[in-house]
Amino acid sequence: MRRLVLIAVTLLALQAHASVSVRDDYGHRVRLGAPAARIVSLAPNLTELLYAAGAGGKVVGAIAYSDYPAAARRLPRVGSDANIDLEAVLALRPDLIVAWPNPGSVRAIERLASLGIAVYRSEPRSFEDIARTLERLGVLAGTRRAAEDAARAFRARVARLRAEYSGRAPVRVFYQVWGRPIVTVNGEQLISKVIRLCGGRNVFASLPPIAPQVDREAVLRANPQVIVASGPDDGRPAWLDAWKSFPGLAAAAGDHLYTIPADLIERQSTRILDGAERMCRILQSVRQSAAKSAPAGRNSAPR
Repeated sequence: MRRLVLIAVTLLALQAHASVSVRDDYGHRVRLGAPAARIVSLAPNLTELLYAAGAGGKVVGAIAYSDYPAAARRLPRVGSDANIDLEAVLALRPDLIVAWPNPGSVRAIERLASLGIAVYRSEPRSFEDIARTLERLGVLAGTRRAAEDAARAFRARVARLRAEYSGRAPVRVFYQVWGRPIVTVNGEQLISKVIRLCGGRNVFASLPPIAPQVDREAVLRANPQVIVASGPDDGRPAWLDAWKSFPGLAAAAGDHLYTIPADLIERQSTRILDGAERMCRILQSVRQSAAKSAPAGRNSAPR
């Protein structure tokens, strides 16, 4: 009898050890009886974070545009952001779904959750959010050590960039997501925090929507020293050079019109620090240009 009790206690202990639980970004408790073995990702940035957290081998399906790392391109597709294929998701028999509940996907995500599938909802809005997401995905996937190593490296890289750039002379920045309509970001969006990390000042930080539309006149009044736009990997959007038609605009006068590939600056993944490094170099070049054009004797050299 005593032996049976000991066996039962041992089994309960093992079961408790195997079960995992975290809270997601929306405050939901996500519980699994054991670390996930079959994961479907419904956001490209979460696909990247799963691989970064050491869980790439457990991802069995992903949404369109999940193209990094290279292994993610071979995953079965389960629709697009605006049109998740529920049957395709269910056919993969996931024990965990990771998702960003945006307006195009929220109904499908809630439907999957109602079927009893564990759903981790994610919406990182800060660098620390990304680090914590890595750690939580590591818990859910049973890859805690790899995830904690990735989170530690990410935090250290943020700290290095902050120490090097955040205290430098401020630069007025307009970040342009789109041309028509003109779309930018406010101070709560992660891109704005990249700008701040680099010692920049988002000229539209105070606007209430997280991705506000602005008109041309508002940009001219804000008179940014630099305009940085989302761009493709191998080029720049045509609408960026339209600002050259306004020589009174400081960014146009200094020819400070730049692009950063959208995947490096608009995805909340570890690669956002690749985008941040580019942003920091851009802002530093603007400071150096300002120092060269400053009146003689004025102490305006960049730190």
